[in-house]
Amino acid sequence: MGKSPIKSPLSEADKEITGNALQATLVDLVDLSLIAKQAHWNVVGANFRSVHLQLDELVDTARQYTDEVAERANAIGVSPNGQAKAVVESSGLPDYPDNWQSVESTVGAIVDILAALIERLRKRIDETDKSDLVTQDLLIAITQELEKAHWMWQAQQA
Repeated sequence: MGKSPIKSPLSEADKEITGNALQATLVDLVDLSLIAKQAHWNVVGANFRSVHLQLDELVDTARQYTDEVAERANAIGVSPNGQAKAVVESSGLPDYPDNWQSVESTVGAIVDILAALIERLRKRIDETDKSDLVTQDLLIAITQELEKAHWMWQAQQA
């Protein structure tokens, strides 16, 4: 089914801008959830337990917002694509290393990954300023939560 069965409240141009921002956010959040789970399974060292649990909190946050982003895309008549192939081809997040990682390297990688995602989200906030304020509001909420997480991860490096 190619044509959307959902009538969009947006003009075609605004729907395209907004849909692109939502799709890009969707794949980045799916990737974040997978990265955080990979880190969760492979972190070792002092303070293992607290970092292990904090990674699960990040997974939960990413998954919650993934669903909200996908549902927002549907609400404006855009079919979301969170398939593995789409994530691999489209995510803009830095790679996370394979194998076991020390607490220090895990925290450093998560700080860098969150910084990259926040930068990408802030651009999308600007992009949706004229196309859809409802989506912009969602992107702002996601950014706010991820900036809070970013602060908490950075605090471990201090």
